[in-house]
Amino acid sequence: MRGPGSAGSTAESRGPCDRDGVTGGPTDAAVARVRRAVRTALRATPVDAGVPLLVACSGGADSTALAAAVAAVAGRRPVHAAVVDHALQDGSDARAAEAAERLAGLGIATAVHRVDVVGAGGVEAAARRARYAALRAARPHPDSPVLLGHTLDDQAETVLLGLGRGSGARSLAGMRTWDPPWLRPLLDVRRATTRAACAALGLPVWDDPHNADPRFTRVRLRHEVLPLLEEVLSGGVAGALARTAEQLREDADALDAVAATALTSLVVDTPEPDTLPLAPLGDLHPAVRRRVLRTWLAGRGVTGLTAVHLGAADVLAGRGPDRGGVALPGGLELVRGRGTLSLQTAGWSADRPPPHPREGSHRVRR
Repeated sequence: MRGPGSAGSTAESRGPCDRDGVTGGPTDAAVARVRRAVRTALRATPVDAGVPLLVACSGGADSTALAAAVAAVAGRRPVHAAVVDHALQDGSDARAAEAAERLAGLGIATAVHRVDVVGAGGVEAAARRARYAALRAARPHPDSPVLLGHTLDDQAETVLLGLGRGSGARSLAGMRTWDPPWLRPLLDVRRATTRAACAALGLPVWDDPHNADPRFTRVRLRHEVLPLLEEVLSGGVAGALARTAEQLREDADALDAVAATALTSLVVDTPEPDTLPLAPLGDLHPAVRRRVLRTWLAGRGVTGLTAVHLGAADVLAGRGPDRGGVALPGGLELVRGRGTLSLQTAGWSADRPPPHPREGSHRVRR
């Protein structure tokens, strides 16, 4: 196997190098593109330069290209890597060990983390929860960024998933480059570029069979939906979806800032800190009001809110009825009464959960 050093030497013998230390051929340009993306992201991330980095690597092209680029541009900054073994396929431990050995060859201190994929929401969701929990725990420093290999193509798929689920502007805004502790330097880089970069560096990659399994929604988006859209719309769809995500993210950030200011003014003079006054809340634009409600509920430990939950809460806040309640996750209920909204423990038991809320439907407390 050719290592990164030998790949670089071969490149230099073929012609003049660019500022990233590679020549101008298409595969060498891919190496330079990935390195520039990583360098730019690291410079823009508000983390002290002495804090070590953690790169998440599966052995696939995206994360392998990312790890190689980080090793090349990090300078004296300590770089660690984490390989998560989901134990979902025969031989996963051997593949994880191979990926760790490859990263060690790049000069990156690497550890393998085996996780149990269990819980609600299907294999994809459970694997993601387990992986992210392991990566958080693997950080070598409390402030260490975790670098992930998501590309522009992943961003386009995320936007389509959000669109299909009707999850609202925040979901359609896709993934952020910096969402502490997650750092995604390659969101402007195509998947084909990461694969070309690995080829140029002589780095073998592992193609996870799950990435071609049509049982998974994201796989069908990747191999069926996006190619069809590219054909029908004459190309450029992935880039257009990524640009749409960026524009929506800016809009959502602006509305979130307005909502944060509104929430502060609502609660500053409230005699009861765990209530939200209805009168000024009703004067807010619905887009702002829903964000106020989401932030206020999240601040009181409510997690797992869906658009349906939030819609029902918004209707309750806007037009009642008084003494009405909305079922929320975690065995909680949002209750309207005496000019305020408050959270209460719901009147149902854990073994008899409430019916799924419908927007505009509420339970009237007797």
